[in-house]
This record gives sequence, structure tokens and C-alpha cells, in this order.
Amino acid sequence: MKNITLMLLALMMISCSKKNEEISPDSIYNVQTNWEKQDGENITFSDLKGKVLVTAMIFTSCKTACPKLTAEMRTIAQKVGKVDPKDIQYVLISIDPENDTPKVMKRYLYVNRFDEKEWTFIRGNEEDTRELANIMAVKYKQISPIEFSHSNIITVYSKKGTLAFQKEGLDSNYEAIVNEIKKQIQL
Repeated sequence: MKNITLMLLALMMISCSKKNEEISPDSIYNVQTNWEKQDGENITFSDLKGKVLVTAMIFTSCKTACPKLTAEMRTIAQKVGKVDPKDIQYVLISIDPENDTPKVMKRYLYVNRFDEKEWTFIRGNEEDTRELANIMAVKYKQISPIEFSHSNIITVYSKKGTLAFQKEGLDSNYEAIVNEIKKQIQL
């Protein structure tokens, strides 16, 4: 019994030390803003600490690039294969928070058959979205009330929240990003 108690205490200490590890100055976990998820719950990037993050900025009413970007994210996830949800999170970030409400984001995940254990769709206010886009090197501009021009970038962050890889453009060259995600999961 004493050995079990000591083992549990050791596990708790290890667990606590991982949560309290110092965050690198260039970590996405330093972004302190609150985001609203597809289920209406609030989240911060630090809530995802310890997971490999694969992100893309999109908007749900897009009829051109975003469906292709979403399809690329799906293909990448399929090529990575089944991974414990505690090790990875695919994050879609709305650049149209006014129209991408939690209900709309949830429907988008459902229509695209994304498992909410691995996939999260978030939105923030305009200022926070712009700040995050700048951090992620994503450019976007509203060109009409329902249309945006934007970069097509998929970003991979390490479990420590540091930039590990970016894939620009819409193409079918997945090998490098898939390999990097698998590598980051193993670290």
C-alpha cells in the first residue's frame, strides 16, 4: 500500500511539473486571448498545451479556397492516422467570427465528419483574430460582407507550442507536413 501511495505521489509530481514547464517566448501558448469553441465553451491556446496543434484559418461561407483547405486538413489527418486525442488537436480558426457562430462551426465540423475529440473550431473577436493571424503569418482581408481574400496556410505547432512547420498553398504534397506531425507526436 505504501508503494502505491509513493507511486501515485511521484506521478502527480511529474504531471504537475509538465503543466508548469516554462513556456518559450515564441510559443502559441503565450497568446492569452479567449476563444469560443463550436460548443460555445471558451478555450485558450494554453488549454491545448502538450498537444501537437495543426491549424488553419478559414471561414465557413467560403466557396473557393476554404473547402480545399479543409479537405487538405482532412487528408493530412488521414495520412497521419489514428492518434490518441491527448497528443494532437486539429484547430480551425474562423476569420469571420461575426457569421461563424458556434452553431455554424459545429455544423461545419459535423458536415465534414470531423471528430470533436480531435477537431476544434474556434472564433474570437476581430482584434484577437487579427493578432493571431499576424502571429501565424496568415493574411486576410474582407472584400465583401460575406467574402474574404486570405492566405492558405496550414501550421503545425510542437507540443511546447512552438512553430514546427508551415505548408503554404493548395496542393497535394503532404509528405513533409505529415512526417513533421508524426515526428512532433513522438517528441
